[in-house]
Amino acid sequence: MSAVLAAFLDDYAAALRRHVETPGQDGLTEGYELGRRALVEDISLLDLTEHHYRTVTEFAGAPANPRSAEVALEFLLQTMAALDIATRGYLDGTKRYEQQRSRAEDLAGRDAFRTALVESLQDGFFVADDNGTIVEVNSAFGVLTGYGANEVPFPLPHPWALSDRPGYPQIGTEASRFVMPVRHRDGRERWLAVSASSLVKQENDEQIFVGTVRDVTAEHDAQARDQAASRLATAVGAATSMVEVLAVGLDELRTTMGARTALVAVWPSRTGRPDVYSCGAPPSAEPEPETAVADETTAFVAAPVQQSSRAGNGPVTLDDEVHTLLDRARRQSTRGLTAISGDEGGVEAVVAPLGETGDAALWVRFGAPRAVSAADWALYSLLVGHLSVALQRARNFDQARATSLTLQRAMLGPIELPPRFSVHYEPALPPLEIGGDWYDVVPLRDGTIGVVVGDCVGRGLSAAVVMGQLRTAARALLLRGAGPAQLLAELDAVAARIPGAMCTTVCAAVLDPARGMVRYSNAGHMPPILAPPGGPGRVLEGGRAVPLATFDTPRRPEATTAVPPGATLVLFTDGLVEQRGYDIEEGFVKIAEVLSETGGALPRDVADAVLSRLCPPAGYDDDVAMVVYRQPPEPLRIDIPAAAAELTVLRRTLYRWFATAAVPHDLAADLVAAANEACSNSVEHAYRDTEPGRVSLTATCEGDRVVLEIADTGRWIPAPADPGHRGRGVDMMRVLTEDLEFSHDEHGTRVRMWVTLPSITFPTANPLRGSTRAPAEPMRPISF
Repeated sequence: MSAVLAAFLDDYAAALRRHVETPGQDGLTEGYELGRRALVEDISLLDLTEHHYRTVTEFAGAPANPRSAEVALEFLLQTMAALDIATRGYLDGTKRYEQQRSRAEDLAGRDAFRTALVESLQDGFFVADDNGTIVEVNSAFGVLTGYGANEVPFPLPHPWALSDRPGYPQIGTEASRFVMPVRHRDGRERWLAVSASSLVKQENDEQIFVGTVRDVTAEHDAQARDQAASRLATAVGAATSMVEVLAVGLDELRTTMGARTALVAVWPSRTGRPDVYSCGAPPSAEPEPETAVADETTAFVAAPVQQSSRAGNGPVTLDDEVHTLLDRARRQSTRGLTAISGDEGGVEAVVAPLGETGDAALWVRFGAPRAVSAADWALYSLLVGHLSVALQRARNFDQARATSLTLQRAMLGPIELPPRFSVHYEPALPPLEIGGDWYDVVPLRDGTIGVVVGDCVGRGLSAAVVMGQLRTAARALLLRGAGPAQLLAELDAVAARIPGAMCTTVCAAVLDPARGMVRYSNAGHMPPILAPPGGPGRVLEGGRAVPLATFDTPRRPEATTAVPPGATLVLFTDGLVEQRGYDIEEGFVKIAEVLSETGGALPRDVADAVLSRLCPPAGYDDDVAMVVYRQPPEPLRIDIPAAAAELTVLRRTLYRWFATAAVPHDLAADLVAAANEACSNSVEHAYRDTEPGRVSLTATCEGDRVVLEIADTGRWIPAPADPGHRGRGVDMMRVLTEDLEFSHDEHGTRVRMWVTLPSITFPTANPLRGSTRAPAEPMRPISF
């Protein structure tokens, strides 16, 4: 027995005797403390119980006490109370431990199940805290982004983010559904569909985001292909010429493919150099990183090699290698794309034939060699196919339009007009640009000029066929010497034998510029309008009768009107003034106003002003044919002091008179320079040794000739044999005029110079309508 146990048992026996002898609360308290001591000194319950009963047995020899056994048991129980409490606590602790262990095992199983479930998902899974930091991902997430679970956490900005894009959503920062592009670790751009939900953790009320991501790159690429093809088809859908198709189509193609340069070479003939149309950076420029492609300024360039370069940009050089590739591509028997590999791998450029005639090819160069996937290749093929079809359609349309324009030029009227005329023709059915309205201007033998303006019933090609026959007949009658009334009378018989010619309206006139007269007859047509310079225009109502081939008329009326010097005469068809919701008389008033305001403008400027003033917001809905004529003005006479300061006024006055006389601007500039030189000679030399005199200038129109006479009363000074750096005035006047004459005597010197006004060349179709549309940037040549 140990000393600790022996000491405890002796103390227990002593305390028990005292309590038996004198029962009380103090003894029970002492017993409870002994129980606690037993727990501390590790006294076993068996030793305590045996010692208790031995001590009670020893009490048998003591005086009898009827409650000794009961009091001793009470002491033992009180001693064991502390041991019972400890035992219960131990048992409870053991139970709780078992419960917690069971719970932990259950949680571990649930965690293992959750992990297995998350890892089994085909979609990427992520958990993010309220700061947007990704704290958990599954293996599928790592496959989609290239960043796996062994690298978490991923704070903002996430390594896969394309943060340079405006409005870019971040995974783990929004509880919603959206589609976003990401940059995979290998550099590829992929599209992910994100579905995220916001949750609150129970233990700490922290907000977290839980969601999934799914790869939708294939769906996005398919949608992008459809959208790109739709944009390209829409862009080229309204184009009706090859230049228009390439102007909009090349830019759309280059932008969608993310290329640096796109160009098309077209061979007008099977041999020789092609015309090259380019978009983007110059073909000869060195490749740059692909990040620079988005910052380029697109410039469409359409030019044959013979054209001059754009200011500030030299000719663009296309090397022989690219020329060989394009020439080989256009000759391919099968349609398809060819990839051009870079020196270090990847696709550097794409070449493809265009159209079906074997004379056009496309070359597209990227900013740097790139990997081209099957989806990219499908997109490129689709875009090039759309461009090829649009180009072929436009070229077919160009061919049809060229045929129609050739027919129109043969039927409509002269391309070269006498001086002082301007014409305009605009069909209501572009872009074929033919219709039933026509004009004709015919110089006659006696110096007069026949003018015919007509309008057939109907529109388009059928009306153009009728128009061509009537115009030919009218021209033949004018050349035979028929006057306006006789011409319309004989056209009645012609129209009666042409199907569709009934009710054609015609206004025929014969101008006599020398006498300042006009004879005219009107077969149901719009009346001409005549306006003197600076005065109000008036409608010529005389000579009116019914349209052609409608009634048997015994004779056609004819009227004669004086045409004042500098007056403007306009003949036109009803498409100019007939508009829905407007009275025709309003159109006549507007034309008269324009003529009174533009008496000092060239005839072509008068025509433009009339068309601009009367044009409806939606454009003309009927054919318009118009002829503008300017009668030669009164002679101009100027008398000024022989002083250099007076020459400025002289030049300005001359310019205004030349515009009234319908002298083209370039010719007017030459004549003003020649007249200024002649007057300068008079100012500087004629009155060198005398008092300054005067200089007179006279400008007259003699038929198609403009004559200038400059006279002074000074002394003639012969030109020196060696004029030095000066004295070139006479030579300059000879170059600037058609002929030059000098006459000088004791009364002074007279200089006479003249030019013959050239014929006016006009396109038969209005340049403001139709399919010709200038590119946004100046043209730039491509040279080989």
